[in-house]
Amino acid sequence: MTFIELIKQPWPWWIAGVLIGLTVPVLLIIGNKKFGISSSLRHLCAICLPANISFFKYDWKKEMWNLFFVTGVLVGGFIAGHFLSNPNDIVVAEDTKVALANFGITDYRYMLPIEVFLVENIFTVKGLFFFVIGGFLVGFGTRYAGGCTSGHAIMGLSNLQWPSLVATCCFMVGGFFAANILLPLIFKIF
Repeated sequence: MTFIELIKQPWPWWIAGVLIGLTVPVLLIIGNKKFGISSSLRHLCAICLPANISFFKYDWKKEMWNLFFVTGVLVGGFIAGHFLSNPNDIVVAEDTKVALANFGITDYRYMLPIEVFLVENIFTVKGLFFFVIGGFLVGFGTRYAGGCTSGHAIMGLSNLQWPSLVATCCFMVGGFFAANILLPLIFKIF
């Protein structure tokens, strides 16, 4: 098996978990940096908005490493998605396929359900719900919690931060509620 064949096939979930978890000590060792993705949006706004807004008035240049980190994540995702992706359908458990079929999701070629995340859906009511309102809720929740899942669940928990434990528990409860209560109601509308 060649190296390309090795990295093209799906890896066990725990390998990704270990690799993501190792970023925490690496960032701490190379300069006491905090792992997180959502703060990069604040840095971009601070760079692009010269207005006199107190939330964006700080030395964003000290956080440039974070923007390089996020750029690396995006470039890595692009390379993996376009050049190293597995051509086979996503493996989904049969019970999950039955549940998803009730929502009209039957195509497993992509990581996101194509029935929902089509470009043609952007300017529809479905698109408004999933792209705009969903995106707003994720952004609002991230700012309200003072960070995203990566910042709290990976970095915060590894540093034994009490607020990160609370935030992570709330993320999980919100995820279970959305997946089991909210999404079935939303899919009944569409």
